[in-house]
Amino acid sequence: MSETGTPELKLSGLASAAHGAVRAFATKLSADLQENLKSLSVVGSALTSDFQAGRSDINTVLTVARRSQDLLKRIASYGKAMGRKRLRAPLLMTEEYVRQSQDVFGVEFLDFQLNHLTVLGDDPFAALEINKSDLRAQCERELKVSLIGLRQGYIRAAGDRRLVVQLMVGCLSNVLPVTRAMLWLHDVARSPLIAETIAAASKQFEFASADLEQVARLRHGAQKPSAEQAETLFEGLYRVVDHLSREADRLETKE
Repeated sequence: MSETGTPELKLSGLASAAHGAVRAFATKLSADLQENLKSLSVVGSALTSDFQAGRSDINTVLTVARRSQDLLKRIASYGKAMGRKRLRAPLLMTEEYVRQSQDVFGVEFLDFQLNHLTVLGDDPFAALEINKSDLRAQCERELKVSLIGLRQGYIRAAGDRRLVVQLMVGCLSNVLPVTRAMLWLHDVARSPLIAETIAAASKQFEFASADLEQVARLRHGAQKPSAEQAETLFEGLYRVVDHLSREADRLETKE
């Protein structure tokens, strides 16, 4: 704590446009949770040049000593204030949960290790060790789930171009961390940046990058494809995700 009673935060590396929101959130958590608060980490685009002020969400991971219903209700009461500042609801975990979940959430934890900033408390991800066999299985599972989601989502959209675009953007957000995990399994250098991830993956797994690049450009609604363009993009995205799922299925891992 500083002399004024506010927590001392580590904000270096965080997008300047996100400083105010993260500082206010951390200060509120510190006052309300006190000794139950173990750490607050920022993850995702707010730490990269992909961040767009006013458009990109700010994602965090909150670790606590004990979970309780009262704790959930207290953080839920921040909802409107967080929403106005584009702060997504934090991923809430206990330290024990983090330790016990490395085998099932390897993709997520590996991504957090690559790109996070612990602004308050001790880094919860520094000492994690990811099992390669568990990770390979999760990659395959996540990609096949994404394929199911694309098929169901397309049918549910019933020809609504806007819904198809939302479906593709959501799918890409899910696939990128899996793609980075697959690069890690191949001992290929990873980047948290979207364009660099797509470029590295297309080279390693031998697929054309154009479709993923075009879907990435749809993320914040700056571009609105025609119905015909959306159809073409959907088919290309599906083809790439299917290709990656087959690559994950064939991948052999060695500890």
